[in-house]
Amino acid sequence: MATVNVDRTKRVPSPRFSLTAPAGRTFGAIPPTALVLLGIVSVQVGSALAKYLFSAVGSFGTVALRLFFAAAVLMLLWRPSLRMNRRTWTVVLSYGVILGLMNLCFYQALARLPLGIAVTIEFLGPLAVALAGARRWLDALWAVLAAGGVVLLMEGRGDLNLVGFLFALAAGTCWGLYILVGAALGRHTTEGNGLALGMAVAALVAVPFGMADSGTALIQPWVLVAGLGVALLSSVIPYSLDLEALRKIPPRVFGILMSLEPAMAALIGLIVLQESLHWSQWIAVLCVVAASAGATRGARPDV
Repeated sequence: MATVNVDRTKRVPSPRFSLTAPAGRTFGAIPPTALVLLGIVSVQVGSALAKYLFSAVGSFGTVALRLFFAAAVLMLLWRPSLRMNRRTWTVVLSYGVILGLMNLCFYQALARLPLGIAVTIEFLGPLAVALAGARRWLDALWAVLAAGGVVLLMEGRGDLNLVGFLFALAAGTCWGLYILVGAALGRHTTEGNGLALGMAVAALVAVPFGMADSGTALIQPWVLVAGLGVALLSSVIPYSLDLEALRKIPPRVFGILMSLEPAMAALIGLIVLQESLHWSQWIAVLCVVAASAGATRGARPDV
């Protein structure tokens, strides 16, 4: 883990890609910080919308729809070549499997936990990568702060679902691996070709779970429309906004802004899903946000 740049924005290629040149010009008129914040809001609104789908197709079915439509959009946009050497295919397959498992675990957590708590726990994965190989005493402080946030979450109101917590932790572990494998994907593929193929692999991982769990419920017209909406809000739109922002601000600044994601998730959960958190859980979310921002800001360019 210590061989990877600690900035989460160095997950190259990030799945947050630019859709078209005209879209890029449109986004170019928006300040980069606003682009990042809009992307964060889009991701969390997408997660909230996904949660509404759980009653119709379950968490597995929702993941299947999201990854299927995201893969379809990416494959149409990039039209990647299948001619790759064995090593590159190994990286692509690893990336796709990890991405699929990460989404399956996260949506299982989301079915059992408030959105803000699920995202906060999942965020421990990239935070662990950011702190890997740390040498400064201040980095230890960020680790302790994050650990304190987890303790507060566990002791919140006493109603934190343990299975959901474990799924969120598994999703965070996959996110950490995703960062590492994503860096390798960036070295072995160009533009969005590896990403498109990796997303297709992720869809192949998730769709059988969704079909087994939900069956023909997945092909209801309104479900398909909602699934497309989740894919657009959770993947296509925010990824495009992020890339445009990264053209204007340093990756580390981007990483600090991204550290707001757990807090935004808690806020979106409160507004959209009416998921209220105990005061101690809000403090826990802020602890993880502060730890992530501090670790990203103090990270060395190359670790």
